[in-house]
Amino acid sequence: MRALFYVGDKRWSGSARAFLMAARGLAARGHQITLACSEGTRLARLASEARLETVPIASSWSAPTTWELRKVLQERFIEVVFVVGEADQLLVSSAMRLAERGAVVRRVPAFERVALERTGRLAVKLAATGLLFTAERDMHDGESPEWAIPPAVAPLGVDASTYDAVRPVSRADITSPAHGLLIACVYEPSGRQRIATVFRTLSLLAPRHPDLHVVVLGPRSFEEDLRIHAAALGVNPVVSFVGDRPDHFAVLRAANVGWVVAGDDGGAYGCLDLMALRLPVIMERSPLSQHYVAAGISGILLSPGDAAETASAVAAFLGHEDKVIAMGNAGRTRVQRDFPESAMIDAFERAAMAAADRSTWATR
Repeated sequence: MRALFYVGDKRWSGSARAFLMAARGLAARGHQITLACSEGTRLARLASEARLETVPIASSWSAPTTWELRKVLQERFIEVVFVVGEADQLLVSSAMRLAERGAVVRRVPAFERVALERTGRLAVKLAATGLLFTAERDMHDGESPEWAIPPAVAPLGVDASTYDAVRPVSRADITSPAHGLLIACVYEPSGRQRIATVFRTLSLLAPRHPDLHVVVLGPRSFEEDLRIHAAALGVNPVVSFVGDRPDHFAVLRAANVGWVVAGDDGGAYGCLDLMALRLPVIMERSPLSQHYVAAGISGILLSPGDAAETASAVAAFLGHEDKVIAMGNAGRTRVQRDFPESAMIDAFERAAMAAADRSTWATR
């Protein structure tokens, strides 16, 4: 099977990570895999380290980009292309049409709803297209006569054993006290509203818990407006903003607890990473958090937006060290049992093989 993973966004994200892991896993199984992304990005560097075949692309949609991609599709005899988002779907579908090649599979980020706009409707007319979801419960959104290929599911997963070698960074390196309780807050822009609850909660907890500190990490977590918001609530002294670091896992390892405010794929991976590292997860209750976190077993789920209630629940939780450790161990067991990387690769492989089989395409 010959597949291409197309990532038009230059920024690192959970979706880019999912494609990198899937591409690496499929290549290891002997499939001919190509990854198309912008040069100089974190994704391009990691793909090179994984020895994946990559092709550089322009950072924005254009006719030359489409023709260049058409050439790649023809020269490599690509059967299936995986994309995320409507803009990439249109570009790839246009190139597929010109190349007279195969199918397009549009992956839907974790628990994100599908909304076909004008460009998406045009894209499905240009190339046979199907949807790839993260969970079974979301697959009904893809049941539409506009999609020629039946929807499929590919759950996100990680190899928990690879986290065992991770060593913690020095707390001094992340501007955190050497001792005391450290909470790692996993952030990306989708969590902008949820991190406000974290700051309000800290403003209530910090006066009574002087040993408490929070480190905020992830894509765009170093932005000035987050610091301004924290300063306005008087919690800057107990919060460190470290940005999107290459030693992301090592920062998590230095913490006692994880608090996930990111959504979509970033939030899903935040839960999986913390559980694989034996750290309990704090997160607002949502379909995503309920899917990954077993409430009261591998973490706690909070009522959205209520800082006072959140502060009370978090304080009660953090006050029981033995419970924190037990939840961390339960999370590790859960991620090994329910969210292995092998199941994710299996699902991507099935989806690619099904999409490449033209006999399954619906006639529109």
